[in-house]
Amino acid sequence: MKLKNLNALITGGSQGLGKTIAEHFLREGANVILCARSEKDLFSTHDELAKNFPAQKVSAKTCDVSNEAQVNDLVAFALHELGSLDALVLNAGIYGPMGPTESVSLEEWRRAIDINLFGVLLPSRAVIPHFKKAGRGKIVVLSGGGATNPLPNISSYAASKAAVVRLMETLAEELRPFQVDVNAIAPGALATRLVDEVLAAGAEKVGAAFFEKNKGWKEKGAVPLELGANLAVYLASAESDGITGKLISAQWDPWKDLQKHQEELAKSDIYCLRRIVPEDRGKKWN
Repeated sequence: MKLKNLNALITGGSQGLGKTIAEHFLREGANVILCARSEKDLFSTHDELAKNFPAQKVSAKTCDVSNEAQVNDLVAFALHELGSLDALVLNAGIYGPMGPTESVSLEEWRRAIDINLFGVLLPSRAVIPHFKKAGRGKIVVLSGGGATNPLPNISSYAASKAAVVRLMETLAEELRPFQVDVNAIAPGALATRLVDEVLAAGAEKVGAAFFEKNKGWKEKGAVPLELGANLAVYLASAESDGITGKLISAQWDPWKDLQKHQEELAKSDIYCLRRIVPEDRGKKWN
């Protein structure tokens, strides 16, 4: 078992990718604390997982990850239930308002930033002191398409996900001396509730091209949730020790062999957000 006796806190763990990650963690021997905003969905998932994995500890607590007091209570609960924490998986996120940026609700735009960005910052802040004291730890952030590409008409999601990746890179540098690895996962196009939200919004709001993409994912299938979950297991395990500050694609990158390239990765900007200059594309403008 890759995660035997590892204690993990997983946000947004009641459904979709978060639930699948929790299942994979338990299958690999971890104990998990789940959180989500919906009490009904959360405890339904808790009961299912506790029944399917009786040998491991499974606990759950409702939490709005954008609320500092609730997050602090969540981490205190996790430490009380498990005694310690070894891994933090930050999966909670929303698309936010859809439509031209100048016309969407500013309140909803800010709410998406609160959940997607502060939902990474606040749990990290609460857990980092414990990781520092232990001299080890793993933080795994779920990124999305908005981190590396513009997403017209879903601007709050795109902006928050790009910010999340740069926050991940920054935390990785801060925590490197403490043997705490911080990485992000690009799970690929997933047929989760977010696809349903895009289809419900309609092509007029999200754009015809993006609408058709989501329609295709809904009808023909998308990237399996298992790919992102398997990568999360890898990044939480001892196999990935020393790999930090990277945005890794579950679908496209050879992550199972990254340990072979650890020294090269540490000295390079591979799998990072960086500015591209003309010389990077073989052009000389000066």
